[in-house]
Amino acid sequence: MTQGDFRLISQGGTAWLECASLARFSWLVHAFGTRLAGHGPASASGLGTGATGLGEPRNAPTERTGLPEVPGATGFSVASLQQVHSANIYRVSRAGGGLRYQALPPISNARSIAARGASVASAGPFCGDAMITGQPGILLSIRTADCLPILLVDARHGAAAAIHCGWRGALTGIVEKSVVEMRRAFESRPEELLAAMGPSIRACCYEVGDEVVSAFRERLASVEGLFRIVSQAALPPDQPPRETTSAAETAAACRSRNAPRRHLDLVAAARRQLLAAGLQAPNLFVADYCTACRPDLFFSYRREGNSTGRMTALIGISN
Repeated sequence: MTQGDFRLISQGGTAWLECASLARFSWLVHAFGTRLAGHGPASASGLGTGATGLGEPRNAPTERTGLPEVPGATGFSVASLQQVHSANIYRVSRAGGGLRYQALPPISNARSIAARGASVASAGPFCGDAMITGQPGILLSIRTADCLPILLVDARHGAAAAIHCGWRGALTGIVEKSVVEMRRAFESRPEELLAAMGPSIRACCYEVGDEVVSAFRERLASVEGLFRIVSQAALPPDQPPRETTSAAETAAACRSRNAPRRHLDLVAAARRQLLAAGLQAPNLFVADYCTACRPDLFFSYRREGNSTGRMTALIGISN
């Protein structure tokens, strides 16, 4: 199935999305996972994980080798972070038989502060929400269940990035800062970078509270185009008020029930950052899927709650 620049690929009981504009590079391996990609933390595919169970943190970093379901990914080491909705970025490289995570500024957690400016052995967990690499044999992995996974590619210098972007990450500038770090590390030219934005919750389903709207207004010069106003007048009415409820309380409840709701367009926020960082609009590719709308293909925290699984987006450079 093809939808825009993205196509759904099924192979060996596993299904993932591929961006055609990234797939044209023979040296690049990438995939956006679906819920049809394995179950549990020991899944061989690495593209989808259900509830972990056994008390294992869902965001615990792992390094797995051998992803046979994804063509060309066999023998890669998988780099992963404990995602915390931050602006923390790591440069990942090989070190002996494992991986090294070099913390790049700005850093906010104590473990990473101790590591700043040094290459740190991958004992984990490393808290952050983006990784960059210019070395082959490393798969950068990002887990999502409504947040936006973004993969960046520098074809000139053979470098890549994987970004986890929720609304908090958008406010920290994680997307724009990842482009800055690619420019510093690999001399990437922003106008040449390609960005593939995978499935995420979209404005049709992403209702947010006043605190989110206020946070965006406080941090951004303009929020125009980032929020959609949706009327709730057609929703079923609440339960009738108790006899002791005052007329004023009843009127307030009615106003609240019928007040328009604001829905955040997370893709628009990320797209704005990418353009501000210097990327060109023709080089931005968006998977036209809402995770909350498609329970057949994707996990969704907003739809399923804490019991939901996670999809994994992967990108790496072939040996």
